[in-house]
Amino acid sequence: MLTHPICKINLGLNVVERRADGYHNLETVFYPVPICDALEVFEMDEQFPSAVDCDLKVTNIVIDGDEQKNLVVRAYNLLKQDFPTLPRIHAHLYKGIPTQAGMGGGSSDCGFMITLLNQMFQLGLSDQQMIDYAARLGADCAFFILNKPSYAEGIGEKLEPISLSLRGWYLAVVRPDIPVSTKEAFSLITPQHPALNCRDIVMQSVETWRDCLTNDFEKSVFALHPEIGAIKDRLYDMGAVYAAMSGSGSSLFGLFREPVSLDEFNAEGTFKAVILLK
Repeated sequence: MLTHPICKINLGLNVVERRADGYHNLETVFYPVPICDALEVFEMDEQFPSAVDCDLKVTNIVIDGDEQKNLVVRAYNLLKQDFPTLPRIHAHLYKGIPTQAGMGGGSSDCGFMITLLNQMFQLGLSDQQMIDYAARLGADCAFFILNKPSYAEGIGEKLEPISLSLRGWYLAVVRPDIPVSTKEAFSLITPQHPALNCRDIVMQSVETWRDCLTNDFEKSVFALHPEIGAIKDRLYDMGAVYAAMSGSGSSLFGLFREPVSLDEFNAEGTFKAVILLK
């Protein structure tokens, strides 16, 4: 079975509290974006010599680390605990979503894997049960079960679908090849509640967002990497009605009324895309 995990952007991202467990409570709006990976799963032959139950191969983009620690495998292993008859599988993950971008690529792979396994092997899980499984594996993973514009609180796992549509807008995404340490970015933030909640702001016209819809990570990340902040400025110079960083970076996005060329962002390792949202 084949599925195509999508990604997300954050429309506003405010760090409001530091939790006793070391994590932070957030307020953000997740919006689904059709930049995709491809995830294919098929049953492993009973005679296939494998030391693992989920044999994963990742292609197109190199991901450092043990593939058995990938969220795709962790999602399989989590379900296997409660569904011990789940067959051994081969999984092929073709990465099209940029990594270390703040766009939730790994979390999406996790959420889509849970949904795929539920469908493929008729596990009978409800949407809420799949959301609960996903939330155990990562803060953003739960969003990728329903893939609908949602207001999120907690560490990102408390979701409330909202009636937001950016249909007809052109979304330009630029991810420079600049790694951002999420841990360091968090360490430089003083949590506080914003004057206006991002859920309320995004219900207003996009033209009002520039002055009031904020990502708290921008201040610390732009101070550490001014070249990332310069991309946001350039998107505005090019005519973006709204531009921001997604997540803790390093991707920037802009919303445009008309198509735009990103040819000038041609540094080696840079990801760029322009999409008409539907």
